[in-house]
Amino acid sequence: MQLVPNWRRVLRYAWSIRLILLAAVLSGLEIALPLLDGVIDIPRGWLAAACFATTMAALIARFIAQKNVSGI
Repeated sequence: MQLVPNWRRVLRYAWSIRLILLAAVLSGLEIALPLLDGVIDIPRGWLAAACFATTMAALIARFIAQKNVSGI
């Protein structure tokens, strides 16, 4: 494996990276939700579904050419 030559630009601008980070935040919230019981009323399974949808969107975004990232 080898990093792409413009990896810093990809890390900064790629939608797949942004969506993966959002999925990580949602996953962390899902873990922290029991600690916030009674403070935040979020229906059970909602964060898991949102995390799944975000991860699938990141997978799709990974295959779409992005002008400001790839230099096209």
